[in-house]
Amino acid sequence: SIETQAANFRRAIQYWLDKSTIHIIPRWTLFVVLLAIFFLRVYLIQAYFIVAYGLGIFLLNNFIAFLSPLEDPTDVGGQRDDGLSLPSTAKEGKEYRPFARRLPEFKFWMACARGAATSLVMTFFSVFDVPVFWPILLMYFGVLFFLTMKRQIAHMYKHKYVPVSFGKLKYKDAGKETGEYGGGMAGSIGSTAQNNGGVAGGGMMGGGGAVRRR
Repeated sequence: SIETQAANFRRAIQYWLDKSTIHIIPRWTLFVVLLAIFFLRVYLIQAYFIVAYGLGIFLLNNFIAFLSPLEDPTDVGGQRDDGLSLPSTAKEGKEYRPFARRLPEFKFWMACARGAATSLVMTFFSVFDVPVFWPILLMYFGVLFFLTMKRQIAHMYKHKYVPVSFGKLKYKDAGKETGEYGGGMAGSIGSTAQNNGGVAGGGMMGGGGAVRRR
């Protein structure tokens, strides 16, 4: 039936989306290709500028959500009971916590790819070609982008967070044992054998000296 085929199609799509989760570079390459094809089509036919403007606003909103923390520290009440909020004390700041985003990377890519693909499809329907003066739209988008990013950077500076996780700090020679018992049991046995050998050698040399004195 149609419902069964639709369910199988959705299941297949979800299967390939799940498999693409770890392939970050190919996924974003696909988005860049879709975006380039869309803007190339808009440039060639000199139309659908309002669609391009709407896509820009959509991508900007998703980008801000991607840069924002999951729990905003400016929330009313300031309750921090889930462990995912930004550190508020020096002790919390020393603990390693990966940056929890409001919009995860995979969902961010999914939204951008869908937006670019939808905008590309819209360019094939003349109903979406609203006549506008595109320089005004471009200038307005530039001002909106500047003000939005300025506010986001100010928010990052105020609450002292960076929307990038570099991983846990690793120290040089971490996990390596040094000293008398370096290397565990093997190192202890080797050290003991070396000491016994030195004592035995000293005894033999001492014995040799006694023979010469006779």
